[in-house]
Amino acid sequence: MSSNKIVNIGDIEVGDRNPIFLIAGPCQLESHAHARMMAEKILEACESTATKFVFKASYDKANRSSIKTQRGLGMEKGLEILGRIRDEFHLPIITDVHESSHCAIAAQVVDVLQIPAFLCRQTDLLIAAGETGKVINVKKGQFLAPWDMKNVADKLASTGNEQIMLCERGTSFGYNALVTDFRGLPTMAETGYPVIFDATHSVQQPGGLGSSSSGQREFAPVLARAACAVGVSGLFIETHEDPDNAPSDGPNMIPVHQMKDLIESLRAFDALRKNL
Repeated sequence: MSSNKIVNIGDIEVGDRNPIFLIAGPCQLESHAHARMMAEKILEACESTATKFVFKASYDKANRSSIKTQRGLGMEKGLEILGRIRDEFHLPIITDVHESSHCAIAAQVVDVLQIPAFLCRQTDLLIAAGETGKVINVKKGQFLAPWDMKNVADKLASTGNEQIMLCERGTSFGYNALVTDFRGLPTMAETGYPVIFDATHSVQQPGGLGSSSSGQREFAPVLARAACAVGVSGLFIETHEDPDNAPSDGPNMIPVHQMKDLIESLRAFDALRKNL
């Protein structure tokens, strides 16, 4: 069964019968200049296929592996930068929220609120996010079965907000490892909501470097192609110009110079799956 609800993000119509869209950007906001450079490069990568994308970056990484690792610029500075990117490039923006009190504030600036996987069952956070009326992208917890996401979606929808996307990002497989069960994509689609596949966090190795996470970025394109072949409404891909020196999630981010070829490949798989 496929999803049948449509979610609108600006001029992007998200649904399983439409071409895939992209959620892309660096894991962590670094500066306005860096965010601006990344937005330009991703736009260039999307140009040949007219792929629409939502710019992604986090102002706070509240669930880092260690107290010693960088969390980001903070909400006030981060939202200021995201607002400038939105205005300069006319791009929709998505960012993470970790606390109920942050939802209404972030919703004044961004188009999509993202619920991190670790927090996907936090009822108060989900209700606060839903009440903003914004589109909500909620990541499936690494500890949840795909069919459990119906309860998560029901919490959000209880606010009257059905602008919901469900995002697969891998399932815990022993220690410091994730695995993707692609049966979960059509299973989550049975809720009726669009399904997004997070290709880069699905190859993360949580805590794999001791004080930070490791990852296997070489497998992110492989999983992204597989997701398009199964059928998804969109893809989440974190990218950076120098992943090995990024402040967070570098081991699983795609180098931005590889994005153009990757997007073209993914659009081809998507078109074949959807008969576009």
